[in-house]
Amino acid sequence: MPSLLRSLTQVGSATLLSRVLGFVRDMVIARAFGADAATDAFFAAFKVPNLLRRLFAEGAFSAGFVPVLNDYRHNRGAAELKRFVDDVAGTLALALLAITALGILAAPWLVLAVAPGFVDDPAQRLLTADLLRLVLPYLFFIGLAAFAGGILNTHERFGVPAVTPVLLNLVLIGCTLWLAPRMQQPVMALAWGVALAGLAQLVFQLPFLARLGLLPRPRLAPRDPGVRRIARLMLPALFGVSVAQLSLLIDTVLASFLASGSISWLYYSDRLMEFPLGILGAAIGTVIMPRLAQRHLEHAPDAFSRTLDWGLRWVLVLGLPAAVGLLVLAGPVLATLFQSGAFTDADVRMAESSLRGYAFGLLGFMAIKVLVPGFYSREDTRSPVRIAALAMGLNLVLSLALMAPFAHGGLAFATALGALANAALLLAVLLRRRVLVPRPGWSALLARAILASLGMGLGLWLLAGPPGDWLHMPHAARIWRLALLIAGAGGGYGLALLVLGLRPRHLLESAAAGS
Repeated sequence: MPSLLRSLTQVGSATLLSRVLGFVRDMVIARAFGADAATDAFFAAFKVPNLLRRLFAEGAFSAGFVPVLNDYRHNRGAAELKRFVDDVAGTLALALLAITALGILAAPWLVLAVAPGFVDDPAQRLLTADLLRLVLPYLFFIGLAAFAGGILNTHERFGVPAVTPVLLNLVLIGCTLWLAPRMQQPVMALAWGVALAGLAQLVFQLPFLARLGLLPRPRLAPRDPGVRRIARLMLPALFGVSVAQLSLLIDTVLASFLASGSISWLYYSDRLMEFPLGILGAAIGTVIMPRLAQRHLEHAPDAFSRTLDWGLRWVLVLGLPAAVGLLVLAGPVLATLFQSGAFTDADVRMAESSLRGYAFGLLGFMAIKVLVPGFYSREDTRSPVRIAALAMGLNLVLSLALMAPFAHGGLAFATALGALANAALLLAVLLRRRVLVPRPGWSALLARAILASLGMGLGLWLLAGPPGDWLHMPHAARIWRLALLIAGAGGGYGLALLVLGLRPRHLLESAAAGS
């Protein structure tokens, strides 16, 4: 059985490749389209299938599917496992097809729901609806791709699902460079790219399912006991598992009432925050979910707790310096990646405000990715829902209070505070129920991570210089300087941890115990 650290390295490396290509994708899009009404329309339209993917296809479905699949894998025969996979595939496909069809028919009303600020601009509203109809099939394909990825992850074949998002980036880059110049409305090329990328991600994983002997022959079986068990777990998880994405949707809705470009500034800020969140937080959550479900089935609470403890230690050690780095280098990173003739100096300054707001809550976003599997692996989907409802309410109140004085930057900061509150409540419940019993050494680890991160942040602030200087620097010089700063910060942080007494065994002991 692969160790947790080896699995994390595998998933993190694949995710790193995807995120790097994601930045290339966003650089290409920003330089080709900038931040205007057309890009606002595309990002608002893409928010709908992307949110439904997080809520339904990946979030809630995975929360219900992985524990049940793990049960079938370990406690049923191969024939019964294959039948279960076939039943889920057919039922899921029909549900996704129905949701996609309804979304296409209701596109004009969905636009008003996700971007009500467009109501006074008929041209932008119509463009957003047209884009939405093109991108919604992505939900169908990516939902089935998430189903395939869940099977592979449960069998600890983490690399294939982790590298699959690379295809989305490659297809969108190709559509931006080749298809967009050939279209009367260039931004429509992005919508076609999204739909094609969803199909590519599904097809890519099918050969790997065949190697496991689990390539499904879809069969509609909504009354199958396993399918119904998944449905019971999914219903509350639809809201609870992706509160962060719902918070970001609130940002989009409220930003549609702000200055043109606000949705795009929030999008690019979110993309930069998703870089460490995907590589670190989501990777850790992906790796520990099957292990936690297995420990629960084995009635091994100590091993369950140690696995959660291991995940949280890595969130602290990797997430805290990432948050500090984004806070300090927000301007330089945005200028290096996105500034161009279309994405102006003003756009960089605006996006810098929202990136700093999101970065403040990065540790909370990452912790949620690790803490939520602690509930769902035990088939408890109700507790996170109640906690998510409280966090969502707080986020909405703060967003309404902060958007007037701080515009889109206030929306990002409110989302960050909501994520921190959500993570704190999840942690408190797990501790109170003694599902998580922290191992010794947390106080020392926290002190070391804080001191090392503050030292790293101070060094970056002194070496980076005023953010405005980066706007007038040659692009090649920006790239080299930013790369050296990031590499130096990572090395300095690691050295500081060693000087402060942290040793690899402090992070590996929990993993060894949970393996």
